[in-house]
Amino acid sequence: MPFLLFLFEVVFISLSGVMAPGPVTAVAVGKGSEKPAAGAWIAIGHGMVEIPLMVAVYFGVGKLFQVEGVKAATGILGGLFVVWMGIGMLRGIRQDAVQPGQEFRSPVVAGILLSLGNPYFLVWWVTVGAALILRSVEFGLLGFLAFAAGHWLCDLAWDSFLSVLSFKGGQFFGKGFQKAIFAISGAMLLFFGGKLMWEGVAGLFV
Repeated sequence: MPFLLFLFEVVFISLSGVMAPGPVTAVAVGKGSEKPAAGAWIAIGHGMVEIPLMVAVYFGVGKLFQVEGVKAATGILGGLFVVWMGIGMLRGIRQDAVQPGQEFRSPVVAGILLSLGNPYFLVWWVTVGAALILRSVEFGLLGFLAFAAGHWLCDLAWDSFLSVLSFKGGQFFGKGFQKAIFAISGAMLLFFGGKLMWEGVAGLFV
């Protein structure tokens, strides 16, 4: 497969995963309503987990996350954290100046913790991600580095787009728009957090 065609495949597959609704999407939109650069910082935090994981999968360590007990524990703990973040975001709606809550002061930390607590993220990397990494090895170290950079840049572009779009909407529509965004984002976090916990608990009995 030609190198450029491989990179196109990487971008296409990466965007299909990056653009799927989830906790990171909800936080990028919610936090973006007050800071347009929030999405970029969330992507940086996400990359601080993702890039070492890419290297781990490259060396075969990613098989650890295929263990049912590990996936279940990740889902339960991650789900609890996501629900906590959703509650914090919903509480912020009641304040005069809309605030996302203490846990959202650092979008970098949010990006790190949401990545660590999302079993779908881990499963993607030991399945789809691992397959792409094996393909990248055909082009040597340069191929792997190009894959890693291309995938993360997709995260950066999408999260930044969401935050800027949310910020511009908040500027145009005012506080009412911000409260609506916080309500939707908070509800999404509660939904995804509950889903992660439910599937984590179910995984214990498989």
